[in-house]
Amino acid sequence: MKTPLINLNGDNLGEVELNDSIFAVPVRKDILQRVVVWQLAKKRGGNRKTKSRGEMAYSRRKIIRQKGSGHARRGDRRTNILRGGGTAHGPVVRSHEIALPRRIRRHGLRCALSAKAAAGDLHILDNAQMPDIKTKIAAQKLSDRGWHDVLFLESESAADTKFILSVRNIKRVRVMPVSGANVHDILRRKSLVLTQAALKDLETKLS
Repeated sequence: MKTPLINLNGDNLGEVELNDSIFAVPVRKDILQRVVVWQLAKKRGGNRKTKSRGEMAYSRRKIIRQKGSGHARRGDRRTNILRGGGTAHGPVVRSHEIALPRRIRRHGLRCALSAKAAAGDLHILDNAQMPDIKTKIAAQKLSDRGWHDVLFLESESAADTKFILSVRNIKRVRVMPVSGANVHDILRRKSLVLTQAALKDLETKLS
């Protein structure tokens, strides 16, 4: 599978060969859904906590006598049906993480990359570099390419600090190392841009 190789100015520099086992696999929506749910579950804090009946700082003394008062039969003030009492079945501190096999996570990443390639939203850059830190110039270059909602995947060894600083304040533009590539971020952006170095690292990671 071949795709055009371009630069930030939009010049066509030829073609690059993409690995069909990574960029041309059948897109399984069920796998993508499982991986996204797994990712979002890991991001949940799980720090909410309410006090149960046994954790309330009230006396355990019976409020009123059992019979003869004409009122309801009450125990202590900790009960959940009284104002200021404990919460029944409230949230507790816990982890929301779920298990997902590594092979499913890797296949989900292949499906996400293949979906972008099939939709024509995958672009290969020779490099993502800027001579100076200029957000206005970088924004204009991205706008000219039609990249208004884009994720850049860059190799850690070839990352250009000037480019990263130039685009970090542009809305809906994100630069991420290949090691952080994930299904959720790939799918939530309209366009996916890989540099040549990132493409090589990605194929090494998933092959």
